[in-house]
Amino acid sequence: MVATTAHLGQRGTLVIPAALRRQLGIDEGSLLLLEVEGAKLIIRPAKAIPIEEYSPARSAELILNNAVDAADYQRARETVKKMGLNPDEVPHQRPDED
Repeated sequence: MVATTAHLGQRGTLVIPAALRRQLGIDEGSLLLLEVEGAKLIIRPAKAIPIEEYSPARSAELILNNAVDAADYQRARETVKKMGLNPDEVPHQRPDED
């Protein structure tokens, strides 16, 4: 591991030397993960994965489409009804349909 120095600028700005940025494949705007381990500050490249938030209708569709047999489908229909939705109005495919 090769050590290098950097200066902390105004408002906490840290300039990472160009050679290290190239080595890590990061550039302006890159997302970084900062961790504290004892007296160490660890900086690593990070990836952000968007989280999909489902509407009640989309959740109902997934529940109904994932039923594997007739009994499971009936349980799924009851779950959708408990969500306040009519399963017959939710676009989906019954498990016995091809």
